[in-house]
Amino acid sequence: MYIRKHIHWRVIWAYSWKDVLIFLGYDTLLAVLHGPLQVRWLDVPWQLVSILGVAVSFYVGFKNSSSYNRFSEARQLWGGIVNRSRNWAMLVLGNTDPLGPVLMPAQVAAQQRLIYRHLAWVNALRLHLRRQPERWEAEVAPFLDPDESAHLQAVANPPAQLLLRQTHDLRQAAGLYTELQHRTLTEDLRELTNLQGGCERIKNTPFPRQYAFSSLVFVWLFIALLPLGLLAEFEKLGHGQYWMTIPFSVLVSWVFVTMELVGHISEDPFENRMNDVPMTALCRTIEIDLRQMLGESEVPAPVQPVEDVLL
Repeated sequence: MYIRKHIHWRVIWAYSWKDVLIFLGYDTLLAVLHGPLQVRWLDVPWQLVSILGVAVSFYVGFKNSSSYNRFSEARQLWGGIVNRSRNWAMLVLGNTDPLGPVLMPAQVAAQQRLIYRHLAWVNALRLHLRRQPERWEAEVAPFLDPDESAHLQAVANPPAQLLLRQTHDLRQAAGLYTELQHRTLTEDLRELTNLQGGCERIKNTPFPRQYAFSSLVFVWLFIALLPLGLLAEFEKLGHGQYWMTIPFSVLVSWVFVTMELVGHISEDPFENRMNDVPMTALCRTIEIDLRQMLGESEVPAPVQPVEDVLL
């Protein structure tokens, strides 16, 4: 996620320099054909071009709004994961049976195992959404027993299997929780399952291609017709003024293609790109909070942005 208030021009240029060169070459060619070569049959009435521009603006705006809704929902789901993770740790560590005996070392280890497996779950979910199974050993395995890690790495949906194992461990945690507390913890696992399902729904349901592809086609159709409508309009200002078509057409074309690009890069918020949900930073936040709840003093530092991008 890009965190600066204003986007640096080098970022904008990196996304659009190829398109700007295409606009510049295309608009210059049409200006040469219109002026020195006197090819006037290419001119298009400006009214038609302006009507098309208005229609394309509405269409691109609809696409951008829908794309942002996907990003916003994804961020809300991960906000829910952060909150539920803290709630899970408080329930695991604080909701022990008040009438029970002092916790034995085995019971303390059981609590730690439940917390660490949850840390494995949030990181496994991140890798699952980003399609990065090769990072399992470095980012998930340290929170699990070696045998459990090896088994889960081979399944199709490791995060779902981790939640199942949490359910089994809760059932075996005899003496730690009352029946009501056990039910509350189980409901928390169910809510985590729902949050995972929401993330997978966004990941596995691509933005409707009929909207995404049509938006791209309409924008480029408008860009193709734009200089044809501007040439005659600038010619009315005086002989040779048609050359002004080049800078103004490039500028307007760049605005429209950038609008379309903004919607395109917001369609899939789990691709580990600069404008996506910063799941790595959120996972680290969860890890710091939960390990400190366990009483650990040596915890990793928060993830810092790299070139104003928080992953």
